[in-house]
This record gives sequence, structure tokens and C-alpha cells, in this order.
Amino acid sequence: MSAVSERPSTVRAFKADNLNVEVFADRSGLGAAAAHDVAAKMRKVIAEKGRVVMVFASAPSQDDFTTALALEQGIDWSKVVAFHLDEYVGLPSDAPQAFGNYIRRHLLDAVKPGTVHFMNGNAADPEAECRRYSELLEANPLDIACIGIGENGHIAFNDPHVADFSDPVKAKLVELDLRSREQQVHDGCFASLDAVPTTAITMTIPAIVSANSVFCMVPAATKAEAARATVFDPVSTACPATILRRHNCATLYLDRDSGARL
Repeated sequence: MSAVSERPSTVRAFKADNLNVEVFADRSGLGAAAAHDVAAKMRKVIAEKGRVVMVFASAPSQDDFTTALALEQGIDWSKVVAFHLDEYVGLPSDAPQAFGNYIRRHLLDAVKPGTVHFMNGNAADPEAECRRYSELLEANPLDIACIGIGENGHIAFNDPHVADFSDPVKAKLVELDLRSREQQVHDGCFASLDAVPTTAITMTIPAIVSANSVFCMVPAATKAEAARATVFDPVSTACPATILRRHNCATLYLDRDSGARL
């Protein structure tokens, strides 16, 4: 089948520097529109290059998008090379909160990409695992990045205190800041703060924004301040997501709740 989904209408659209900003009536509309756009880009890249290399975020904020993307028709998923943005260090390999397991359940098991490169949060040497993942990213330049923004403005686990717009590596070991860890409890992923790991492996900001196209899905009122900062604050690591305003092909998808402070 090659039917193309109908794209929901925006309630507001504008540009912030280079960044396209689109606001939708609700998070389901946000997810459907983003899936429509990502699917179109995937078809185009596969047609032109024979494969598409992508990275996905693993978080409840992405669920409407990933559900809609799995239903898109006309995508040859056997020609998709998939990465994911980050992974906790030290969780049991079968923990449902592990980001590799999360993206499996919410997308990959349904669409079955040709190749998936998972981060190993239980590697005996996490620094060596960062180097391994960096080498894979170096060998497979990203066509598409599908990401979100944290309550503190992070992209992946590049929290403000570790974010570096000139990071020399593509993946690194980081200590999570308190607000990032609290968000995991707010999102219902962990029952308490004590259960949230303190360390993670993350793709770095230069690795993420090296993608030819960036699609950033950010629903919910809890992200309203982060969305405002992304659009209006100075471009700096105080709000790492502000770097998206310098990308030449990036779109920020918001709903009425997350866009309430624009």
C-alpha cells in the first residue's frame, strides 16, 4: 500500500530563527502530523539513497507520534537503520524503563526495521560502550532525528550542566541532573526518585543535530516552559534545545498545552 495519511491542521505556525514551530489542537494531532512528515521524509530518503538512518527518542511524550508512525503506509522498514538517543546505566536488561526496551515496545517490534543499534547500559565498561556507539554513528550518518525536549530543556540526556554544542564525541557518559530524574517520576516511569538511575549514556548534541532533518515532538503542559525557552531564550546550553534554532531543517511540534506560553 502507498496511501498517505491526512495531515492534521495547525492552529498556529511560525519560525523562530531557522526552526519551524507548529502548534496543534491536541497531542494526538501533534503525533499524527509529525508521523505524516517523518514518513514522507523516510520515503523520500529511501527512494533517493536506498536506506534511511534514524534515531528515536524513548519517552511517553513520543507515544502518540510512534503509534501514528507505525500505521503509516508505504514505508519499507527493511531499509531503515535505527538508533536510540540514550540509555540508563545499570538497570536490569529486562527493565521496562530501559529506553531500548521502551522503543522496542512502542515502535520497533511493530515495524521491524532492517537494522537496530541498541545502546548497552549494562556494558562492563560504559566508556567503551560510548566509543562503540560513537563509531556506529560515525559509520552511519543520520538522515533523520526524532526527538523530544525535557522539562529542563534537554535533548536526549544532554542536561544543561553537561550539554556541549561543540562536543568532540558522538556518545558520552553523563550524570543526570535532579530535574531530569524527577521528570522520570512525573512521567510515571519510576515509582520514586530513589529508583531512577543517576547515570546514563547519551548521544551528544552535535551527533543529534548532524541529522539532515530533525523532528521534535513536545506535548503537554509540563513542557510549556521548556517550549517557551526553546523558542525565545538566547541560544545557549542553559536550554540545550535552543540549538534547534540553528538547524536548517528542524520542526518543533507542540500542542495547545505545551505551546501555551509562546
